Amino acid sequence: MPTLEMWAWQGSAACRGMDSSVFFAPPDERSEARQGRVEAARRVCARCPVRDACADFALRTQETHGVWGGLTERERAPRRR
Repeated sequence: MPTLEMWAWQGSAACRGMDSSVFFAPPDERSEARQGRVEAARRVCARCPVRDACADFALRTQETHGVWGGLTERERAPRRR
């Protein structure tokens, strides 16, 4: 069960309060649109003080969707195995 400590890092995240559509793909997203969205997400992540905690969280919880800590689903997949 998630605990407050598990999520505490999010309070300092650069993406806090942003629309999640920057980080998560819509069902019908095309390649070019995906590339633009991922680049926009990475720009946010690049200036985020909790980027490492975010990426670590996504890896520990085996998150399969979205950009977390600047890493896409595909980039996290080999690290989950």
